[in-house]
Amino acid sequence: FCSSHEHLSHAFQLDLLGTRHDVKNTNLFSQSTNHDSHHNNDIEISRRKALSIASSVTSASLLWNPESSLAASEGIPIEAKWSASDGLNFESENKFVQFSTSSYLAMKNDQSRTPLFQKAIYNRLYYDENGKPQDPETQVVLDLGTGPYALFAIIAAEAGAKKVYAIEADPQAAQLARQTIAKVGLNDIITIVEGYSSSITLPEKVDFVVAEIVGSIASEENAYATIRDAHKRFVKNPNSPNNWIPNRIQTYAAPASYTLHNIFTPPAYDWSKIRKEQPIRFNCRDEGLQLLSNPQLVEDFSFYNPDSSPSSSSGQNKKLEFITDSNRIQENEKAFEKEYKNGRLPPNEISDISRDTSQSFSGIAFWPRLIIQDAAMNFDQKQKEPILVNSRQYPDGGHQRSHWQTVLPIMTDLPVFQLKGNDRIEVTWEVTDPSSVKESPKYSISGNIYRA
Repeated sequence: FCSSHEHLSHAFQLDLLGTRHDVKNTNLFSQSTNHDSHHNNDIEISRRKALSIASSVTSASLLWNPESSLAASEGIPIEAKWSASDGLNFESENKFVQFSTSSYLAMKNDQSRTPLFQKAIYNRLYYDENGKPQDPETQVVLDLGTGPYALFAIIAAEAGAKKVYAIEADPQAAQLARQTIAKVGLNDIITIVEGYSSSITLPEKVDFVVAEIVGSIASEENAYATIRDAHKRFVKNPNSPNNWIPNRIQTYAAPASYTLHNIFTPPAYDWSKIRKEQPIRFNCRDEGLQLLSNPQLVEDFSFYNPDSSPSSSSGQNKKLEFITDSNRIQENEKAFEKEYKNGRLPPNEISDISRDTSQSFSGIAFWPRLIIQDAAMNFDQKQKEPILVNSRQYPDGGHQRSHWQTVLPIMTDLPVFQLKGNDRIEVTWEVTDPSSVKESPKYSISGNIYRA
């Protein structure tokens, strides 16, 4: 998958080559699509090519002196603010994020996601909310955000569901979904309902809901407002966890170091303008981003009990404390050294650059985790476990394949250098949660870095 991080590399190349300097007049990031996994940009150039370009530029013009960013005893301030729609392909008239065909295809083919949703749908069709066997032909299902492939709607219908309602806000995706349903001959079972779910009234209440409306920050596709509305109006028994797939969504976070933030600095590049525009979105396998501490849970939203979640009100405010890990810093240095070697930076500079990067802070990274189904519904295992989807490895946040991305808001114009083990990063995480599904959540994170 390409990422806005890769496209950013291309923007940096143009800056370094002297063809582009005014950030406000450039398209540094492609317009991200489904779960930010693909983009609609016309040029894709990798980070390694950007590093190769960097190797031809005098190092003094790229690398900032680490001494200038030493953490002060009173703490170094860090902050970032953005909207969920920033950097995404936002359709302003109808107020929704538009996803490309390639993005939907990435979701469909994500083997860490789709088979687990399929398994959960089968479980719920053949067993009721209390775990008792039932005839799937008694079940009415709702697929919220069905997309052009109507993937989960078709899975439910082919597994024997009596009726499936599939809601889609994007008119183009809804039309393609109708064509898809017609091709597979399921028009009698599946009904595509076009529009925002909050503006739709179904002819009957459903037995359970499939709602894969999870962003790379779990809430950024407006799951809060959408699920609260669906909970009130669409489900026969909305308070059972077994009537929601997934039944909970989470966001994890950890402080991170980032290669390009360390090598592209003034006068070649001005990160203050990036910070004002949007966060950077990484492929979850991208080794150019490394975590500095153990991850922490920052969002935990229950679909079956939305009012119990901290985010169920108009906003949330959570204080977090991260302690940098010396073992991670050592391992990160090795990973960055490999990255810089692959980028063909001057061999005599790689060791110092890798060390400095591994000891630097660029921002707080975020990624989603889904609790698809409780252990009680996982009937084919002798030792029952919940069905989970992790976009990064759990619990350490390691790299792995996923169509979701890791979101990194840059929190300082220059990296904070010379971090050591047991340094303290204290931040306040805030989410402004709109009551309307037509508005985007807004995020803010701010705080200080303190020496051990």
